[in-house]
Amino acid sequence: MRQDFPQMDFKIPKIKPGLIRIIVLAVFGIILLYGSVYQISPEEIGVILRFGKFVRTADPGLNFKMPLGIEALTRVPVERQLKLEFGFRTRRPGIRSEFTVTPETTKESVMLTGDLNVVNVEWIVQYKIKDPYNYLFKLRNVEGTFRSMGEAVVRKVIGDNSVDEVITVGRSRIADEAKQELQTLCDIYEIGIDVLQLIFQDVNPPDPVKPSFNEVNEALQEKETKINQAWAEFNQEIPKAEGEAEQTIRAAEGYATERVNRAQGDASLFTSVLREYSKAPSVTRKRLFLETINDVLTKIKKKIVVDEKLRSVLPLLNLGEEVKK
Repeated sequence: MRQDFPQMDFKIPKIKPGLIRIIVLAVFGIILLYGSVYQISPEEIGVILRFGKFVRTADPGLNFKMPLGIEALTRVPVERQLKLEFGFRTRRPGIRSEFTVTPETTKESVMLTGDLNVVNVEWIVQYKIKDPYNYLFKLRNVEGTFRSMGEAVVRKVIGDNSVDEVITVGRSRIADEAKQELQTLCDIYEIGIDVLQLIFQDVNPPDPVKPSFNEVNEALQEKETKINQAWAEFNQEIPKAEGEAEQTIRAAEGYATERVNRAQGDASLFTSVLREYSKAPSVTRKRLFLETINDVLTKIKKKIVVDEKLRSVLPLLNLGEEVKK
């Protein structure tokens, strides 16, 4: 059974032109506000270009610029420490970082030393942007140019040193020289970069000759160890011998002084006794006899006094123990 529904007319409500104008102005205002307000983080500086021309820099915080493409913003991380890797690339950073070596990185790392030996050098350059204007506008490809400068400087410094210096004792000095020369080039080209560190991560000979180089390094290390041990024993034994010699000399000098003083005392005593003896010989002789007897008898435990006219000792007198003693 067919049922007819009443026909309904839908009419679009009329919007007042004033309301449309307000909506358009609001949207336009939001677009202007979004394009003119921006935030600069603490580690960055904003560089403002007006129609492609540099006009000013913006400090960290909330800032404003002219919208609708009149002024453009470029953020430059001036407080961030950046780095370039040479001879290798970090594939996955972390506690156990993963590195990769490609034919391109191998070309960077293979170098010739001053004594015509080949070494593989891997290093890192850490730097900061100190002048945003020079960094953005002095050179077209700053990072590529800086990488080429770093490679050229290291090749030059490696070529001025022997393979032993590069691999063993001269690594820190060579790295410091390369850093200074790289900073000099950056200042000459005015690329606005401050080189913080140049660190050699690994310096090795090529794989075919690596075992021989390792043996040489072990021999040099053993040589240094022996030299250090010898110096340690030298520094221990020499002061000890000097001390013993000084002690012996001082003991001899003391003994000599003691003997001289004793001899002088004995001579003075003899002189004084002789002087008294010359004045009264009998008295002095008797006094010396009594003093000697007094000194001797005090050391004898048992004393037996006999008459000086006695010819022999009676058999009853037991002198065996005293004689033995």
